[in-house]
Amino acid sequence: MRALLKTALLAGCGLLSVGISAQDAENAALQAIINKEREIHYAENPGTGPKDAPRKLAYEMRGESEADQRRRTQAWSVLLAELDNIDLGTLNEADRLNAELMRYHLNSYLVFNKHDAWRMPLYADSGFHTAPARMYRNMNFKLVEDYNAYLSQLEDLPNYLEENRQNLQKGLDENFTMPQVVLDGLLPTFDALVADNAESSSFYTPFKEMSRVLNEAEKNELRVKAKDIIENKVIAAYRDLSKYMREVYYPNATTEIAASKKAGGRAYYEDMVKFYTTVDISADEVHELGLREVARIRAEMEQIIKDVKFEGTFAEFLEFLRTDPQFYVKTPKELLMHASYYAKIIDGRMPAFFNKQPRQPYGVEAVPASLAPNYTTGRYVGAELDAPRGGYYWVNTYALDKRPLYTLAALTLHEGAPGHHTQTALSLELENVPEFRLGMYPHAYGEGWGLYSEKLGIEIGVYETPYDHFGRLSYEMWRACRLVVDTGMHAKGWTRAQAIKLLEENSALSKHNIRAEVDRYISWPGQALAYKMGELKILELRARATKALGDKFDVRDFHDQVMAAGGIPLYLLERRIDRWIAKATAE
Repeated sequence: MRALLKTALLAGCGLLSVGISAQDAENAALQAIINKEREIHYAENPGTGPKDAPRKLAYEMRGESEADQRRRTQAWSVLLAELDNIDLGTLNEADRLNAELMRYHLNSYLVFNKHDAWRMPLYADSGFHTAPARMYRNMNFKLVEDYNAYLSQLEDLPNYLEENRQNLQKGLDENFTMPQVVLDGLLPTFDALVADNAESSSFYTPFKEMSRVLNEAEKNELRVKAKDIIENKVIAAYRDLSKYMREVYYPNATTEIAASKKAGGRAYYEDMVKFYTTVDISADEVHELGLREVARIRAEMEQIIKDVKFEGTFAEFLEFLRTDPQFYVKTPKELLMHASYYAKIIDGRMPAFFNKQPRQPYGVEAVPASLAPNYTTGRYVGAELDAPRGGYYWVNTYALDKRPLYTLAALTLHEGAPGHHTQTALSLELENVPEFRLGMYPHAYGEGWGLYSEKLGIEIGVYETPYDHFGRLSYEMWRACRLVVDTGMHAKGWTRAQAIKLLEENSALSKHNIRAEVDRYISWPGQALAYKMGELKILELRARATKALGDKFDVRDFHDQVMAAGGIPLYLLERRIDRWIAKATAE
């Protein structure tokens, strides 16, 4: 009956012809929602458009005001209500997946806007203020209009910063702020963008080496404009913002670290737990799982200490790893060279584990200096397929005595190949899927795959010494501890000191990294849970497939199945792998 009503409704709107089947009616309704979502996306995000069309130039920043947020919430809510009226049982397998992923996609916006999370557009190491300083990297600068579009964005940048400042102020007024202990490390990133002059500002970078298509007069005219806008508008706006953060926001920000102490309480944190894990699980259940994983990994670490015949306690072994010069380099270039070495070793062995690899390349470079002091150890920074660069594996070269070599293999596997680069680039290269699915990144899937990739490094043969293996286990322990400390701090009354202590006593991470990481978990409730929860599910599914298929199991086929649909929540990944197993065993 629902499908017949849908048929009549769509026909009345001129979308369908008389006599169409119930299945076609539902398919058409779904396609209408998919099309509408893209229309809204393009309208809300300057410079975006269909992937097969020439990239549009953006002349303004994305609107971030409260009115913008409310408008988007209303738009996504309407689409979700329309989606709920579709009878999924009438759709074929591919369209059903599209519908389920559209529901996840829309809810990904709505779960945050339900709590007005836009009132706190900050993380422990970055935020709304840092992204614009790198926006030029995804632009193609060739013609005068390309530069003028960028300059127009820079002129609009003060408005963008002011809208976010107003959002921060609303958070202050409503007890939804970043804790002061996190702001202690974050405030310097605001100061770092207050350059002395235009030429020393990152915003001026595109005007240093300009397109050869331009003549000297055009270049000079654009440079004059750029200096004026950057010095008198951009730097001035950042100076005002930095003053606001230090004199208004910081003194009035909360001293509570728990997300459950913010406006919204425990419900806010439980929503974050379910969003980032993509499974129906409580904070208490995650906490207990984390404690079990910590105990298991600790036993494996103790065994390596015995294997290397170290005479001392676990704590003394950790101190040895944190202080012995053999594990550290003296220059940033050396660290980048070691990371590049691992990256190329892995590249050469990938065909044994994957039938399909991405066409897009990736490079290795240092975390930008303005971010590095309070930034995580490494990160993958992707790029659109038509961007003038590939993806990048960022390595933090700040405080080299805190960047041990014995964890670098695991970090490279996670951020580069077969981790985030492989996964992200393949998701951008998907064919015959709606555009909204390209680059989709459910955290439990994405970060779970990254952690799985670290363990896969054992089979790939990347870990060369017992210390490398201990480094991998230390990284796995790090993610297991996240289950404990994230839920501990945000739901169980743990202090920051308790969280730091757990990591210091169980992992070989440097104390500098541990403090930076704990502040990250405070600033980003629930996200730290994604890694271990996702990895455990992928390992569970691989074990299930191995047992069911026996001699027919090929790890390359399994990896292809995990990757072939792009980023999907864990509940859909499990369903996908179970169907693959059933089909393979029946053949």
